[in-house]
Amino acid sequence: MTATQERMPALYLSHGAPPLADDALWPDQLRAWSAELPRPKAVLMVSAHWEEAPLALGATRTMPLVYDFWGFPEHYYQVTYAAPGAPQLADSVRKLLRGAGTPVQDIPDRGLDHGAYVPLVEMYPDADVPVLQISLPTLDPASLMDIGRKLAPLRDEGVLIVGSGFFTHNLAALRQGGTPSWSVEFDAWGHEALDAGDVDGLLDFLHKSPAGELAHPRTEHFAPLFVPLGAAEASGDLGGQRSVIDGFWMGLAKRSVQFG
Repeated sequence: MTATQERMPALYLSHGAPPLADDALWPDQLRAWSAELPRPKAVLMVSAHWEEAPLALGATRTMPLVYDFWGFPEHYYQVTYAAPGAPQLADSVRKLLRGAGTPVQDIPDRGLDHGAYVPLVEMYPDADVPVLQISLPTLDPASLMDIGRKLAPLRDEGVLIVGSGFFTHNLAALRQGGTPSWSVEFDAWGHEALDAGDVDGLLDFLHKSPAGELAHPRTEHFAPLFVPLGAAEASGDLGGQRSVIDGFWMGLAKRSVQFG
């Protein structure tokens, strides 16, 4: 891939679930966000819903979506998103990671999961931006941040690096309804830590944050943050981040952040 004059931002977004499409506010927020961004040549997506080690590259051609959810109305399983594959981006990712000693595998029949396509349907509804999804090879924040650092040069080639998770994520603890205090407390702490550039605190979020283990009893939905965070650090963008979307959806913090 060739360099462009405009460096692409790096994003962490809370991706919601299939019913996000029916929300009165959130789809418009995602559409407005994408309209403000430079037009990407491709999107590199890392989602909370694909854990695979060593790091895996998904399909580089249009494939059926992965409907990795259960118990929803049938129309959510009829959604399509035929984004082009990104084989040139896949080549660049392999070179950057393997050249730095990170093993990479290919899983060519792995389509986009809902952590990838649910927000992309709202942000790029014409499905005309090539997309490559990569796996989370680990949930270790420091290791994921290092992967982000290695992938940072892609931003100067027109690639939008997106980590897709949920800023708080504990479905079992939501049974009482409303917005629980642990979700509010963690969201406020995370917002402050991001604004302060407190990388050490973010890396140790389970211990440094209030209610960290309640907000993330398993950390796969916070983990994607560290890939764009690493890419931002490598490009000197940690001072320029901002929360583009905040608030709560079904009790979970939907904070979404732009670096650069």
